Amino acid sequence: MATTNDLKNGLVLNIDKQLWQVLEFQHVKPGKGPAFVRTKLKNVLSGKSIDKTFNAGTKVETANVDRRDMQYLYNDGTDFIFMDAEDYDQVALSPELVGDAAHYMLENQNLQVSFHEGTALSVELPPSVELVITHTEPGLQGDRSTGGSKSATLETGYDIQVPLFLEEGTKVKVDTRSGDYLGRVK
Repeated sequence: MATTNDLKNGLVLNIDKQLWQVLEFQHVKPGKGPAFVRTKLKNVLSGKSIDKTFNAGTKVETANVDRRDMQYLYNDGTDFIFMDAEDYDQVALSPELVGDAAHYMLENQNLQVSFHEGTALSVELPPSVELVITHTEPGLQGDRSTGGSKSATLETGYDIQVPLFLEEGTKVKVDTRSGDYLGRVK
């Protein structure tokens, strides 16, 4: 058990026998009336997001979530296969569980997988990854670094928008939360 004063981003709560991850929280002390905590929660299993308000100091039940370092091995056609870095056990995760993380995962990449009571909950990526552009249309003469963008296919098969001057074979940094191009990698 914890109080609403202990909330932090990423904490998993057990509310009404469902697991909810705290995405955002804000302590509010109005001039009149008691303080409260406004939160944005995401259901760990369904992905649904809700806004919930708690009175300040209210006790909330936290869920015991185990985050394990795992290595993504391969996709066998239906599931994504991960290997635990400590005991070398292999775990098959469904595409629904992996979700959009699949757009940024390369074989042999180390990631974190969250588990609750032996059940996998989610795959956690770093905030950004470095990937190589495998296909893009050539830029036109006179293209500059500002203004305009074009579609580029990354080595994972995912398409993002990049500036016109980038070419195939260029290594780029990509934001895993939004899919935005962040810059070139030297």
